[in-house]
Amino acid sequence: MKRVTLVYGTVYGAAESVAEALEAELSSQDIPCRLIEEPNFDDIAGLKADQDRLVLVTSTTGEGDIPDNIMPLFDELRTRFPLLGGLEFAVVALGDSSYGDTYCGAGRQWQALLEELQGEAFSEMLKIDACETMDPEQDAIDWWQSLTKAAA
Repeated sequence: MKRVTLVYGTVYGAAESVAEALEAELSSQDIPCRLIEEPNFDDIAGLKADQDRLVLVTSTTGEGDIPDNIMPLFDELRTRFPLLGGLEFAVVALGDSSYGDTYCGAGRQWQALLEELQGEAFSEMLKIDACETMDPEQDAIDWWQSLTKAAA
């Protein structure tokens, strides 16, 4: 069973809360996981496609921007461009659809970068809309459970 590495980009704490809920859900299923609060380049570049999966949880700020706490990682990955060799990943994007074209913009940027780095999405990007849900943690848990049921 592959270990799941969870990382998050957050402004007000919602993405952190979602990542923590996913960590608890994975642990309850005896899936090896680790939550990295301040991921760096080596945390991502060191993941092995045959041993690891990456789940990136991010909110969107400003006009579709990546949160400040995870922007340095995004920039370094984009600059140094480590090929991920088929590493499985999924993006959980938090946003507000009332912002139109910038809705889940940070998630879309991460999805595109991870694909450019030759990662393999094991799920479509999960978009959690603040206009439609009051419980983003449960939405993320439901998403994960649907993935594990589909794989069984």
